[in-house]
Amino acid sequence: MRRFGYMAALLSWFLLAVAALVSEAAGRQRRRLSLTEDDVSCWGTVSLRSRLPPSTGPEPGDLAAGFKVPTLDGEFSYEPGAFGGPVVLHAFTNKSGFLECLWSSDSSLSSLVNGLPDSTQVLFMSFDDSAVSDALWMKEQVQRAATLSKKEVLSRLHFCPVPVFSLGNWIPGVFYSWGCTEPKCGLSQAVFTSSGWKMPIIIKRLDARYDWLKAHWGPASYPLIDAGDGCELSPSVKGAVVWVSEGNCSFFTKVHSMAKSNASGVLVYALPGNPLQDMNCVGDECDTELGIPAAMVHQEPLVAQELRFGKLINVSFQKTPSPNYFFIINQHGALAEMGLFLYPTFKFINWQVQWFEFNADLQTQLRNPAHVVSVFDKVQMQGERGAVATVDLPLGLLDFDTLELDASLSCPGRRDLSCAHWDHTVQLFVCCDYLSPYCNMELGRWITAFRSSRGRASNTSQRHSSRRGIGRWLTDVSPLIPLLDSHNCTFTMKTVPWAMPWMVSLKLRFSFGNLTDDFVEKIRPFKVASLYHGGRFDKNYNKRFQPIKFSIPVSTKKVELYAVITGHGSDEHRCGEFCVTSHHFVVNAAYNNTHIFGSAGSALGCALRVKEGAVPNEYGTWLYGRGGWCPGLQVNPWRIDITKQLNISGSDFNTIIYFGLFDDRHPDPAQQPGYIIMSSFLIFYK
Repeated sequence: MRRFGYMAALLSWFLLAVAALVSEAAGRQRRRLSLTEDDVSCWGTVSLRSRLPPSTGPEPGDLAAGFKVPTLDGEFSYEPGAFGGPVVLHAFTNKSGFLECLWSSDSSLSSLVNGLPDSTQVLFMSFDDSAVSDALWMKEQVQRAATLSKKEVLSRLHFCPVPVFSLGNWIPGVFYSWGCTEPKCGLSQAVFTSSGWKMPIIIKRLDARYDWLKAHWGPASYPLIDAGDGCELSPSVKGAVVWVSEGNCSFFTKVHSMAKSNASGVLVYALPGNPLQDMNCVGDECDTELGIPAAMVHQEPLVAQELRFGKLINVSFQKTPSPNYFFIINQHGALAEMGLFLYPTFKFINWQVQWFEFNADLQTQLRNPAHVVSVFDKVQMQGERGAVATVDLPLGLLDFDTLELDASLSCPGRRDLSCAHWDHTVQLFVCCDYLSPYCNMELGRWITAFRSSRGRASNTSQRHSSRRGIGRWLTDVSPLIPLLDSHNCTFTMKTVPWAMPWMVSLKLRFSFGNLTDDFVEKIRPFKVASLYHGGRFDKNYNKRFQPIKFSIPVSTKKVELYAVITGHGSDEHRCGEFCVTSHHFVVNAAYNNTHIFGSAGSALGCALRVKEGAVPNEYGTWLYGRGGWCPGLQVNPWRIDITKQLNISGSDFNTIIYFGLFDDRHPDPAQQPGYIIMSSFLIFYK
């Protein structure tokens, strides 16, 4: 909401008054931050106004209070529910190499302009004394990108010229108390020392892309050697960190050449006037493993001068905690963390908002009529036992033709740091009769998020489900209704026993909905026949599976193949998590029903599923496509109608056989074979 009038006029006057000081801010690149003996005579003279100590403030899940802040175009006024969509708050600082690249990269700015959902407002601020020039520069960067794309977005982007530390409301408390200390955030810095200096020189740095160079800077101090542009081998750099200029060859070539020269690491400095760039490999370059770290910095004149004169300079690397750069107010007015930006792009904002939109749609689905049975309500799941509950199911169970699992996972605390590490498989098993062949069959499967942002449970369902503090999914498992063959059933939800605890909630939603094509006659599943399970994805994988003969029960009108398949582990081909595998069910030696994990290993395979409920902005490689699953998402059943492939006469036998392939051949890994987790069934309807 924008209000014009006296305040807008006053602000315009103020901006004109300082225009002489910031007139070049809109077009210039953000300069480096460095601390040298020429700048200050002692540490105590550095301004600490933008380094306020952490303060107590609102927590994730709390409702955001209304606020007003001045912007370059008038007053931005927020009241809960006023916009009908999320509000993202971002504070810039010139001390961060990551944020410099975020705001200088054409691809990053383009993703903001072209990918920001229409429902979203963004308020941009600055932590620094230079907030006026920062606001002008940020707006100019967005205007340039919007002009190139010919898209109107500025009406939803608001630029505040008042430093965060002068806002006088609750916003600074969130930025500072939700601080940023994780390995992929905070202030990454290079520290240069020399025997002739009274003080170190500290400059910001931007490390190479996390999934390209997996080596990290250690705590040691390294000698620094100038290696020109770094495009050729240089035997003299052994054991040193090399100082190389950008240009003349790719980042890969520089790092590869220096790694072969036995350097300990690479610092690429930007040429004068150029911003820091996101150092990454391209195409086939990414297949070459490089064992040293690299980062980009601005050219520091004193360092360059001393190296030219042959002076000995040492460099070390540090990470300084910082305020958080982002948080968000969701469409219901609740505060939420934004999770982790793995590399400098505004796409992470877009993914977060897409996830809120998914949750809004989920709330709509949950309002549909259903008979709801609560199984778990924020029960801790951990250890060999997991979470176990025995519940009574509704009378007339067989009258329902739809069963959905309303499942959620959350963390014990309100912040990211309370969340379980790593992504693990969560399975739901059911047993309604210990003598039944259906006892302890798998009813549902999910994958935990990779330590993504989580929070406490809320008092209202809307705030609870649409907050980043929880992952919640609705999975249709209607074909498995026959597994519930008694009115009293025990449900067990569990993951690997060594995982940190998760809080689980589960509701069964029974309803009516499965109709035949003529929308008159209802059909329901009445029998389930278990088929195949997975195992180690090695040379003996397919030898375990033999053809299964089966006949069709009388009165059957439809037969469905139903399977839940996920690939895990990593051999030399990255199978089965990150390799493309295919899973084949051949019926009557004639019909090959194939399920292919075509997005496995792709750079954004799981990021593209945020709209389906994949929790965004997790840690690690959450964006990559996987073998049938994504971190922070349910595993959807694969269902194929095979009725026309069968001999329906009850006196005739049918056959089915399963096998799994990698790259169209039987798996034969040389080391550390992965594994397939599979539940597969034939479902008979009448």
